[in-house]
Amino acid sequence: MRTAEIRQRYLDFMESKGHLIVPSASLVSDDPSVMFNIAGMVPMVPYLLGSEQPPRTRMADVQKCIRTNDIEEVGKTPRHGTFFQMLGNWSFGDYFKREAITWAWEFLTGPEEEGCLAFPKDRMWATVFETDDEAESLWYECTDIAEGRVQRLGRSDNYWHMGQAGPGGPDSEIFYDLGPEFGPDGGPTTGHDRYVEVWNLVFMQDLLGEVRSKVDFDIIGELPKKNIDTGMGLERIAFIKQGVNNMYEIDEVRPVLDRAAELAGVEYGANRDDDVRLRVIADHVRSGLMLMSDGVAPGNEGRSYILRRLLRRAIRAMRLLGVEGPTLPELLPLSHAVMSEGYPEVAANFERVQRLAYAEEQTFLKTLEQGTAILDEAVKETKAQGSQSLSSKTAFLLHDTFGFPIDLTMEMAEEAGLTVSRQAFDELMSEQRARAKADAKAKRTAHADTSVYSAIRAQGETVFTGYEQLNQETEVLGILKDGVSVSSTRAGETVELILKETALYAESGGQEADSGTILGTGNGFVADVVDVQKPVPGLVSHTVTVSQGEIGVGERVETVVDPAYRRAACQAHSATHLIHAALRDVLGPDAHQSGSYNKAGYMRLDFAWTQPLSAETRSELEEIANSAIRQNYEVVTREMALDEAKAMGARALFGEKYGAVVRMVDIGGEWSRELCGGTHVGSSAEIGIINLVSESSVGSANRRIESLVGKDAFKDFAAERAIVNQLSQNLKAPREQLGERVQDLVQQLKQAQKRIQELEARQLAQRVPELVAGAVRGARGAVVAASIGEVPSGDELRTLVLRVREQLGTEAATVALAGVANERPLVVIATNEASREAGVQAGALVRIAAGVLGGGGGGKDDVAQGGGQDASQIEAALAAVRTELGV
Repeated sequence: MRTAEIRQRYLDFMESKGHLIVPSASLVSDDPSVMFNIAGMVPMVPYLLGSEQPPRTRMADVQKCIRTNDIEEVGKTPRHGTFFQMLGNWSFGDYFKREAITWAWEFLTGPEEEGCLAFPKDRMWATVFETDDEAESLWYECTDIAEGRVQRLGRSDNYWHMGQAGPGGPDSEIFYDLGPEFGPDGGPTTGHDRYVEVWNLVFMQDLLGEVRSKVDFDIIGELPKKNIDTGMGLERIAFIKQGVNNMYEIDEVRPVLDRAAELAGVEYGANRDDDVRLRVIADHVRSGLMLMSDGVAPGNEGRSYILRRLLRRAIRAMRLLGVEGPTLPELLPLSHAVMSEGYPEVAANFERVQRLAYAEEQTFLKTLEQGTAILDEAVKETKAQGSQSLSSKTAFLLHDTFGFPIDLTMEMAEEAGLTVSRQAFDELMSEQRARAKADAKAKRTAHADTSVYSAIRAQGETVFTGYEQLNQETEVLGILKDGVSVSSTRAGETVELILKETALYAESGGQEADSGTILGTGNGFVADVVDVQKPVPGLVSHTVTVSQGEIGVGERVETVVDPAYRRAACQAHSATHLIHAALRDVLGPDAHQSGSYNKAGYMRLDFAWTQPLSAETRSELEEIANSAIRQNYEVVTREMALDEAKAMGARALFGEKYGAVVRMVDIGGEWSRELCGGTHVGSSAEIGIINLVSESSVGSANRRIESLVGKDAFKDFAAERAIVNQLSQNLKAPREQLGERVQDLVQQLKQAQKRIQELEARQLAQRVPELVAGAVRGARGAVVAASIGEVPSGDELRTLVLRVREQLGTEAATVALAGVANERPLVVIATNEASREAGVQAGALVRIAAGVLGGGGGGKDDVAQGGGQDASQIEAALAAVRTELGV
């Protein structure tokens, strides 16, 4: 039975039981505390917590999921996959244990001709929580499971909770017996892989207080409404129904595995290591396809990095199988063919997915070629020194210079029998990781922090009135201080105010939150708005600092938007739409928006593209956008059904979650028509002017445009004009000749620098006789160890070392010279053949010297170079070299 058929049978079965069938949510989680939906229940959490009302009390779905926390186990076990699909049915205060157990058994063991799976009943087992007498009784009452096939287990196996105070409950797990050839008798309590868990039924009935661990928690009462949450792994069901040994051999994965084996000229099943690599390829290609279909692009941070790692592990696995050229054009279409049937987005977005994946492969193949050569040399040197740990500095060099992922470095080092200190690498990467601060900000609304909003959300949604007005009188629904609900707040405190209505725009859709104040109605209360967010759907939280007075829950206040800030924010957001439309005009429909950020006076737009834009293209984009401003297009906003908006050509953006009713923004009619909840100007002329100031890369498949808008754009133009005028005066040239004049000056400067370098090189060369004459003889040959003072760079120092070594002739000789370049100490050491035969290694000596200097270095046995931080230790570093050489 095909996997797609199992999927459809399940949905049809649950629909026949009165469930609303909902499509899978995106792999990209709406919960900012996690990157992906890692379990089938994640999209349903708001309903389970009560922070949102479900559309129906019975729902069912097939949810796409991805987990990469145990990525190293992929291919090594039958059931470890990064992408998987969870069949789930849900009851929100509707049916409970009896129906959940009855329907699960019916679907699993009922006849195929009636839409079920026909699992042999004598292969089925179930477990229940150790004190759940009701569930055990229902198993024997409602099904014909064999006597003795229902076993009891404790909290670690058969009790579910979210790791925090809130809902929880016992569960019942259903197992399939693979047969005696897979392990001993005894049922699931044996813990053996012979018994495969296929379905978990969670009976959410308890209210939990403090949760200290998986097994240590307090049950403080019963939930007023009991819920059902079930999850069944589609891949597990498929490999049982299809009679194969693991999830990699099912029909949705096997085609990629077989083609990879064919390309590599290997036979699946003949060699364990090759089999693991083939499974990794098949799994990761599918996972990459699904992530890119949901709008993720390869990159260096967050979700993008996970995708990049998956693709690059697959590419490298093919390389380890002996295939050095591009292979994704052969493999990705096969995965696309089998996954499109269940997921329309895979079919709709495949052109974009191909472009992203193939560009990533080309980039990584070049990276592999460069990085692998350096890593192989480093591994060789490390082993020659008798060390078991590859230098974290080498790992950093590979990452920083060649883009070699640290995870790949660690894997390749492990394959060579070495370790890498991840902690030391992370310390070296601390500055580069500063750009992750944006992710940290985004994580402030994790599910773990949202339960406090549930009671307030139950009173209704916060109504946003800011499209029509900048002031709104309203009621205080709740006050939160440090995440705890309080009844009032006073001057000097920073709190969250939850209001019934608001004119203040909450950060969303790439638009920064409004600036403004919240005033009491006649009581002297004044609060400055620090931030406005949507902690849970439908609720707006205003973080404020109270400057005057006191306010309490239930009292009246007025939200006041800063009109100047809002006007500039509207200009920036509308400018983003103009730039997006201009991009599609110039580059075509593939140049679609992949992210944006705008605030008063500034806009940033990320778009799918693999090549830098030429200066001419940038100018053309800027001209098209400003031409649209001059045309004074009317900006029209309308609310309508999502399907109607899409039928009218509105562009829906990757990664955005849309409701049944959406807001469509037109600028110039169809020319710019997007789904957008942001605030906008009334006509394009109100934007003023757009100044495109930057275009850069944000990954192998995305570019970023940054522009100043309105008053900020004019100020930037004025500043540039002042600079041009100053240059014109200083260079005594009219502005139309400035480019040519500056080019002449640059050429003159280069010529002068070249003459200076030549002079410095001659001066250094004149020191060779003096250095040779100062050689000291010892047991391991002649040694020259001297400080040169200031040098232009390491290249000149290296040239000098090699010249001194040459002048010392064929006798065993080691030359160690140190100098200072750009205020940092450098050391270069060279040995000749006779010295190396005596056991002297330049690389080992450099590491000694560089260590004294507070840095590091490396190289080969004949020539090595290092550096450090403390130039005052140069003499001490050279003394350490002399001591090592016995002179």
